[in-house]
Amino acid sequence: MERECEKKKKLIILSKFKRICVFCGSSPGNKTSYKEAAIDLATQLVSRNIDLVYGGGSIGLMGSISQAVYDGGCHVLGIIPKTLMLREITGETIGEVKAVEDMHQRKAEMAKHSDAFIALPGGYGTLEELLEVITWAQLGIHHKPIGLLNVDGYYNSLLSFIDKAVEEGFISPTARHIIVSSPTATDLVNKLEEYSPMPEAEGVPVPKLDWNQMQEQQVVCPPKF
Repeated sequence: MERECEKKKKLIILSKFKRICVFCGSSPGNKTSYKEAAIDLATQLVSRNIDLVYGGGSIGLMGSISQAVYDGGCHVLGIIPKTLMLREITGETIGEVKAVEDMHQRKAEMAKHSDAFIALPGGYGTLEELLEVITWAQLGIHHKPIGLLNVDGYYNSLLSFIDKAVEEGFISPTARHIIVSSPTATDLVNKLEEYSPMPEAEGVPVPKLDWNQMQEQQVVCPPKF
């Protein structure tokens, strides 16, 4: 029988995105507002019929957003390294789970299947995933929008650091345009819908690269002992 939430998907806001990748913590954090923000973001995705791509865990904020999107009738694709499955998946898996060999493959698969990226609060892993897709955008490997859901000012320090890097000449003002942020899910998704890719710097064309081609051309160096 068709689920009721799937029937409601016909009453949706039109979106240019089919799938959004969400980076977030495998912990819930110390504030209830973090979980509430994850569920609010899930509500936004469902209302626009946007499927979720995420890190595959069933605990913490990963568990909250994936369960809410799945319950809302949208597809959930979790991509997780085999070594983390016992640590980050408890009970039944949510939606479709794809096991990969390592963290590098996880990020490549998440990016390949997504039209945009959003970071909820999280720790080292979330930050590492976020900064990598920002760097890819700077290099022209992709032109997909990247958003920070800045819940209760969680990412204020990161944004201040990035502004300082611009001031000191390590990040160009043009590259600062890559990051979109907002304290609310509704406003953030609206901004991502309106986002225009990073303009080319004066006289410096942005290379049109493809990470799948880059993976094929990768040279693996033998380890040094």
